Amino acid sequence: MKLYYEETANCYKTCAVAKHLHIPIEFVRVDLGQGEHKTAEFLSKNPNGKVPLLETSQGNIWESIAIMCHFAREAKSDLWPTDHRQVDVMRWLSWDMDHFLPAIGVYYFEHIIKPKYGFGEPSLEAIEQNEKEFKHYAEILNQHLRGKDYLVGNTLTLADFSVGAMLPYAEEAKIPLEEFTEIKRWHDNMMQLPAWQNPFPQHEK
Repeated sequence: MKLYYEETANCYKTCAVAKHLHIPIEFVRVDLGQGEHKTAEFLSKNPNGKVPLLETSQGNIWESIAIMCHFAREAKSDLWPTDHRQVDVMRWLSWDMDHFLPAIGVYYFEHIIKPKYGFGEPSLEAIEQNEKEFKHYAEILNQHLRGKDYLVGNTLTLADFSVGAMLPYAEEAKIPLEEFTEIKRWHDNMMQLPAWQNPFPQHEK
């Protein structure tokens, strides 16, 4: 299998899951700044022109959540549980993509993506307009995590990998997490995982 990636948040979680599960995989870095995701060759594998992308002997898989689920299934890992918890994991994966990620992603886009790819200066107006939305969903997550080490049950699942994907970028993205102590505690726990500390393969710049 080949996992096409760049050092971005959605790739962070897929690379971390691959490393955590010791999936035998070839990592292929795609230089987004050079437009490698828009070449005819890449678009033939993922017409969306985005990473991550997983190339397997059975075909290509787009979307970070689908890729993580594939890894867990291949490894027969409880990260993607097969019992009653699966529905709850799916709930948090959906909540992340529909609510939390768009809200927290504004900080990531304005403070990291824009300067990295030359999209201009951060928009203070966009950040200010997003603050209420972010704090609303961050408080939901913060309250849920009280007294818990993981989002679902008593073990690590794909929900933790997905919902936590922006948090390693919190300082650089200037994400206002100061009042959300349970989120910070939960992510400090995630940072004990070697794969979460360093999900990306080493490569020469």
